[in-house]
Amino acid sequence: MGNCCRKPSKCANASSSLFLDGTSKHIKKPKNSTSSSLKAVVNESSLLPSKIDLTSASTLKSFTFNDLKTAAKNFRSETYLGEGGFGCVFKGWIDKNTFAPTKPGTGIVVAIKKLKPESFQGHKEWLAEITYLSHLHHENLVRLIGYCLESGNRLLVYEYMPRGSLENHLFKRGVQTISWSTRINIAIGVARGLAFLHGYEMQIIYRDLKASNVLLDSDLNAKLSDFGLARDGPTGDDTHVSTRVVGTQGYAAPEYISTGHLTVKSDVYSFGVVLLELITGQQVVDEEGAPEKTLVDWARPFLSNKRRMLRIMDTRLEGQYSRKGAQAVASLVLQCLNADPKNRPNMRDVLSTLEELSASTKEKRDTQQQPKQGHHPSL
Repeated sequence: MGNCCRKPSKCANASSSLFLDGTSKHIKKPKNSTSSSLKAVVNESSLLPSKIDLTSASTLKSFTFNDLKTAAKNFRSETYLGEGGFGCVFKGWIDKNTFAPTKPGTGIVVAIKKLKPESFQGHKEWLAEITYLSHLHHENLVRLIGYCLESGNRLLVYEYMPRGSLENHLFKRGVQTISWSTRINIAIGVARGLAFLHGYEMQIIYRDLKASNVLLDSDLNAKLSDFGLARDGPTGDDTHVSTRVVGTQGYAAPEYISTGHLTVKSDVYSFGVVLLELITGQQVVDEEGAPEKTLVDWARPFLSNKRRMLRIMDTRLEGQYSRKGAQAVASLVLQCLNADPKNRPNMRDVLSTLEELSASTKEKRDTQQQPKQGHHPSL
């Protein structure tokens, strides 16, 4: 089992973006207490969704740049956590109640994302994150605590996710292998987050699901992060949103890449890719980054055969998983990756399938651990 290998891949290729989004929408002006500096930037933008009332941004903490600079120890290398298209992320410490900067090791830990000054797309994403995450609250979405807009500096402050990204746990060398049951729980957390977005009153398409955007808390519970590319879903009689293609190579749905037609089923395809990464331990794009050599193309012939699919299971699991469970997940992956988006399941059905699988696995494990009738374990 798990002995069919694929060339190792590198993170850089899997994180590369496709194109910039050239769509535009008009914004309703805030009606009350959002800070004047934020109002000014919002009124300049033509990207943010019109259906979210930006007065909700007033629930966020407005930080000064000096406070965040102090919280992150002047953004020195020892507080550096990583970098994305938006900019760099640093670790910081603030008071739990006042949000004032504190000394390292005191108060609460936060993640501070600092926009690159030259990044125009980053500015759009910064605004979109404030718009969505000030309005959306769910246990499987990373919490946005506040923002800073001061003298050209744009920063966002999030809850800190101590176990980092799913990408690191699956692909980084030297990291302890996560168990099969944990992988299923992570998939359930991601599915819950997407189901919440897709079932929201105005339907939200996440548009950038990938392993690096799935963050894990201290108990390895999954939360979706980085809402800079999120979009409102279609309304009325519209079946899709037309937009220029933006996303990450290997994760974006093929019909979205070819037509620019975006639907919630685009997220379902991306979920199928992440689920495939979870069961194989392989990254979506190989080291050459060639589109014809994606993980999906490599794995598809195995997924439809119950016996052959066991050959692509992550060897680091050392066979510690239910064969039937793995085969059920492989079947779900195939459904999510269906070439016709209409034939892909919705995220509610995906979530239900994963929860049933998790429950049956737990029930079987509990039954196996119970002493046999008439057997008295030694004291």
